[in-house]
Amino acid sequence: MNCPSNIFLVGLMGAGKTTVGRALARRLHLEFLDCDQEIEARSGVPVRTIFEVEGEAGFRARESAMIEELSARQGIVLATGGGAVIDPANRRLLHERGITIYLRARVEDLYRRTRHDRERPLLQTADPLARLRELLTVRQPFYEEVAHLILDTGEQGVPRLVNRIERELEQLRGAPVP
Repeated sequence: MNCPSNIFLVGLMGAGKTTVGRALARRLHLEFLDCDQEIEARSGVPVRTIFEVEGEAGFRARESAMIEELSARQGIVLATGGGAVIDPANRRLLHERGITIYLRARVEDLYRRTRHDRERPLLQTADPLARLRELLTVRQPFYEEVAHLILDTGEQGVPRLVNRIERELEQLRGAPVP
C-alpha cells in the first residue's frame, strides 16, 4: 500500500460510511472527506440533481474524477459513494492508495437506515428494499475485491465499531495506529 495513512470506506448506502468515517477520522487525527459531499460542494447541486440532469453515467464520471483526486491526498479518511466500486479504476486506486474497509451490513439494516431518505436517487422506486437487494448482489463482489478489511456493522454502535477498526488497523499495519 503506497500511502497507508489513508483509509477508504466502501459499502452500500446506509452502511455507515459517513458516520463511522467522521468518528474514525477524529480518533486517528486525520482529515475526513465524503466523496458525495465533495461532488455537491464543487458542482453546487445535490447528487440527486446530477442524476436527474446527467444520469447515473454522468454522476459516475464525476465520482471517478473525485476519487482519483482525493485518494492522492495523504492522511485522510474518505467515505466513498456506494457505487464507487463499480469502476475498476476506482477499485484499483482505492486498493493501492490506502487501506480500504468494507462496512458490510445486512440488507434489512440498510433498508431500515435509508427508508425515509428522499435524497438517494437509486432508492426512489416502488420497492426500495428490492432495489437494495439488487444493488448488494451486484456490488458485494466489488466491495470484497477492493477491501483490505471487511467489518460487519450490525447493531453495534459507532464508538464500538471505531474501536474495532482501530484494533484491526493496528494488526494490519503491524504497529500502533498514530
